[in-house]
Amino acid sequence: MIGKRLVLLRGDKTQEEVALALGISRARYAHWETGRAKPGSVLLNELAEYYGVTTDYLLGRTENPTEQQEQQEHRDEIPILGRVAAGIPIEAAQDVVGRIEVSPHMASSGEFFALTVRGDSMAPEIREGDVVIVRQQAQVENGTISVVMINGQDATVKKFYASDRGVRLVPINPAYEPLFFSAEEVAMLPVSVLGRVVELRRGY
Repeated sequence: MIGKRLVLLRGDKTQEEVALALGISRARYAHWETGRAKPGSVLLNELAEYYGVTTDYLLGRTENPTEQQEQQEHRDEIPILGRVAAGIPIEAAQDVVGRIEVSPHMASSGEFFALTVRGDSMAPEIREGDVVIVRQQAQVENGTISVVMINGQDATVKKFYASDRGVRLVPINPAYEPLFFSAEEVAMLPVSVLGRVVELRRGY
C-alpha cells in the first residue's frame, strides 16, 4: 500500500528529487515505491512530513491524508531519560524527566526508554529536540542508529559499526567526523551499546 501512496504523492517530482530531500539514495527510495523494502519509523516520519500527510495515510490505515487514525486501544508509557547527544558525546542523565506514550504492542515487545536529542550530527534524519524511542539491547547490527555509552557516563546517538579492529560511530551529517575506538579502547573505556533507535517523535 505504501508504494502506491508514494507514487501518487510524488506526482511530477522525480525520485531523485525526493531522495535528495530525504538525504537517501534514489535506489533506496525506488525500493519503497516498488514494495521491495519499507522505510523505518524515522524515515516514515520524514516521508509524512515531506508530503504533508500522516503516517497512517502512507501505511494505508486511513483514506484521510491529514488525520491520524484514532487509536482504540489504551496506550502504555515509557520514561524519558535526560538527553543524548547528536554531536560530541555528552554526560548521560539517568533521571526520569518525563514519560511518553507507546502502543501496547511495542511495550510488550521489550524494554524501552526515550531520550531527547541535542545537536545536529544525525540531521536531517534526526534533529535537535527530537525524542527518540530506544529498545534496550546490548548488541545491534552494523549500520543501526544506536545510543552508545562511552566512559560509562557519556552517551551519543550514531550509526554503529563494529569489527575486529574496534567500533566506529558514524554521523549522518557530513559536517561531523566519525568517532573510532580501537578494540582496546572499547574494552577499557568501555564503549557499550544501550539500545537501538526504533522510533522518532518530533514536535512542531
